[in-house]
Amino acid sequence: MIAPFKFVPYLKPVLWGGNKIAPFKGIESDCDNIGESWEISGVPGHESVVSEGPDKGLTLPELVKKYGAALMGSHVIEKYGDTFPLLVKLIDAKKDLSVQVHPDDALACKRHQSLGKTEMWYIVDTEPGARIYAGLSEKITPDDYTRLVEEKKIMDVVAAHDSAPGDIFFLPAGRIHAIGAGNLLAEIQETSDITYRVYDFDRRDANGNTRELHTELAKDAIDYTVYPEYKGSYDKNSKGETELVKCDHFDVRRVMVDGEIRVTTEPDSFVVIMCLDGECSVITGDVTTPMRRGETILVAASTAPSIIATGSATLLTATA
Repeated sequence: MIAPFKFVPYLKPVLWGGNKIAPFKGIESDCDNIGESWEISGVPGHESVVSEGPDKGLTLPELVKKYGAALMGSHVIEKYGDTFPLLVKLIDAKKDLSVQVHPDDALACKRHQSLGKTEMWYIVDTEPGARIYAGLSEKITPDDYTRLVEEKKIMDVVAAHDSAPGDIFFLPAGRIHAIGAGNLLAEIQETSDITYRVYDFDRRDANGNTRELHTELAKDAIDYTVYPEYKGSYDKNSKGETELVKCDHFDVRRVMVDGEIRVTTEPDSFVVIMCLDGECSVITGDVTTPMRRGETILVAASTAPSIIATGSATLLTATA
């Protein structure tokens, strides 16, 4: 049986980052503007490295090469080859992030030979007044979009939502969005780092330069449909396991551990488990893996059918 894997987090300092991620994870850091912790990543140049156990030091792509379908699941291998399909992060927004959009798989493949970027957010914690920007609040055309960007009025048509712990936002590729200041959240997305920046609030860096906008690239990527609701709906008070998002790219569930619970898994897929609150033990066969708040593990597909969690914790699980 393949034991669950823990990885060294990649802590990414950014201009908009804060100081919540290190204490949330219970780790030391001298950096006070960590915006992201890449928990599990197969993105070239930022591949996760196993932190302990017999495979310590191996990168995620090396694990995939070593264990193949036993790690990923045969249907995942058939769909994605040797590319680990999910990128899992924690994000701390001390300031507003830029307004962005991501291409879908077809457009990303055509332009960048890459997967597109569909993602979801689970809000872990918020400060008063925190907001999430997602979707359009009114119907516009591609030409309207170009004009609004040029006039610096694009935020007039981007829908704003108050955010609170436990809120979820599903962001299919093409949906314009931004994380507002004061949000600490978990992000699960396709393995892609392709971002088209639509608007950056006219901010300037230390050298007085504005960041590049990708107005024309974004124009063809945006879904201009206005939807009735952009915030996900579920019973936050539900016990046990609750499905949050299920799409072609991932299935994400919240698991409230209070005592002992068997974790539901998708057939023939790995499982990513994030601990967002409390402490628990994840039992897979004869292997017990302790987890505390801020930790993320990867459970191999061949092991996944037997996952039991014990303790008191809030978990997110993600399968492909």
